[in-house]
Amino acid sequence: MKNKYFQRELMKKLKKWADRREIYAIKGPRQSGKTTLLFMLRDWLIKEKKVNPERIIFITFEDRENLEKFAASSREFIKSFISDESQKYYFLLDEFQYVENGGKELKLLYDEFENIKFIITGSSSLELTSKTSKYLVGRMFSFYLYPLSFEESLKARDERIARIYKERNDMVKDFIYEGKDFEMKDDIFLKDFQKFFNEYVIFGGYPEVFKAGDIETKKVIIKNIYETYITREIIELLKVHDIFKFRKLVSILSSQLGGMAKYNELASSCDTYYKELVRILEILEETFIIKTIKPFHKNIKTELRKNPKIYFIDLGLRNYAINNFNPLENRVDKGEIVENFVLNQLLIRDVGKLNYWRTLGKAEMDFVLTIGDEVMPVEVKYMNFKKPKISKSFKSFISAYEPKRALVLTKDFWGKTKFNGTKIAFVPVYYI
Repeated sequence: MKNKYFQRELMKKLKKWADRREIYAIKGPRQSGKTTLLFMLRDWLIKEKKVNPERIIFITFEDRENLEKFAASSREFIKSFISDESQKYYFLLDEFQYVENGGKELKLLYDEFENIKFIITGSSSLELTSKTSKYLVGRMFSFYLYPLSFEESLKARDERIARIYKERNDMVKDFIYEGKDFEMKDDIFLKDFQKFFNEYVIFGGYPEVFKAGDIETKKVIIKNIYETYITREIIELLKVHDIFKFRKLVSILSSQLGGMAKYNELASSCDTYYKELVRILEILEETFIIKTIKPFHKNIKTELRKNPKIYFIDLGLRNYAINNFNPLENRVDKGEIVENFVLNQLLIRDVGKLNYWRTLGKAEMDFVLTIGDEVMPVEVKYMNFKKPKISKSFKSFISAYEPKRALVLTKDFWGKTKFNGTKIAFVPVYYI
């Protein structure tokens, strides 16, 4: 690695509003790089904003002593770091989810210390949202830091390929948001992207996993992340003690990747009851292990309206749960893996509201993006195309909703077509 840190896209947003007084809350999975991001932000403040390093205070609440002092008197604890109240200070508070009554305490501090910019991180959205956000309405900006995106991983591996990726990704984004046409006949770089893509979808984007040089080390690190999550987040933080049910459910969901959650069947398989199953699923989502996607519906009579589809935030963690790190091309589940990859990239890029679509007649669409007041269907077809071809389900959705544009994500095919006035782009999945 040439650079000390990975380049993270979130830094652009953090820099944009750094001068505003609102609290930053950076949420994301354990070991996704939140602490490192704080150090990156500190370095930027020192080098670019010329902030005196003594006025940037880093505190981690994994340190029991810090936690106890803050709990005893947050005001006195924070004030002890301030030598000149006329100067602006930056407090970087890591692992804030461990703080009892954190939102209430932070509101009091925010109201009293007008010259402090508080930046907090946490690996449990459940804790930060329910216990913090309700006290800080109008006082806090929330951001999400996920494992490395495919683009971020390319920047770390090969800057030349990353530049090529950005050119093509910008073309795709221009089509998604503005419907701009593109021209791409022969893509001589597809094999280059496929190599990086195959590694990414098998081992995921956790920074420490990505940095590991060999497969065995990657597996050991993924195992450690999984076990740390189970012991630290579930047992200690969320006070859940029946770990067997969690492990069982994660295993089942891993084997049903991208499938609809059938609550009664899942509850029976995990030897639990409906309400407890729903709570476990909520915890898995709020601690950034899974992501649920709800169905898109406008026609109440013909479309499903209840069961979500379930994906994993990181594919490396999912592959560990089923103990399968075989190459993508040898996998019977490669279609589901690629679909999950698409979900991850759309989620990281925050392209709009995400749903899936399925009718009672079983016509279905992998994803439906809602951007403003427009909808755009996205179908994942990880296969070779010779010419543009769309499925019956695709035609059904277009006929029902008449979107201006639609997207088919392929293995190696660029192309364009139209159906009932809808512009349809065919793009290799690597560029989403």
